[in-house]
Amino acid sequence: MTVTPPLSYIHRFVPGRDTKSPPLLLLHGTGGDENDLIGLGELVAPGRALLSPRGNVLENGMPRFFRRLGEGVFDEEDLRRRAAELAGFIAEARKAYGLDAPIALGFSNGANIAAALLLLHPQALAGAALLRPMTPLRSAPPAALDGKPVLMLSGAADPIVPAANAGKLADLLKERGAAVRHETLPAGHGLTQADVAQTKSWLAGL
Repeated sequence: MTVTPPLSYIHRFVPGRDTKSPPLLLLHGTGGDENDLIGLGELVAPGRALLSPRGNVLENGMPRFFRRLGEGVFDEEDLRRRAAELAGFIAEARKAYGLDAPIALGFSNGANIAAALLLLHPQALAGAALLRPMTPLRSAPPAALDGKPVLMLSGAADPIVPAANAGKLADLLKERGAAVRHETLPAGHGLTQADVAQTKSWLAGL
């Protein structure tokens, strides 16, 4: 059953049978929507509640969570504004559905907005699985992440995300106190079965 009362983002909510584990906040990549990662969420966290918003920015008709100026070049003013909006949506959804703080599961653009949430609004998330993320901000405030669990999965042959950029994000999150596990998989920018297996194992261990 999917329930979607009117909140600030178009979204899907799938109630969970597992009431002891945090829900997943599913954040799609460019061109995706609120349906894109439902199947992935069910694979990596069976039984958990799933909250899946649609990015409210359009790039050539494709939904995203914030604007960019070019490939890998982010509009940081817009990113900060959209991160605040998404944090507000999470608070709305938690009240509407009676949820604990979620763990974000984001891919590409969704991973980048999740990383921005950790850095700008750390109280919004209980942790995050970031699949093919980039460093979202040139400078970020000194957020206190206080041991929040973060999984980062990069692709060794990713043509979009330089290894040094992903490494910088991992270091940034560690400096702010997150418990970061960063793995580089034999993959490109797209997701593989290894991403599914690693994410499922990481979530089960929390």
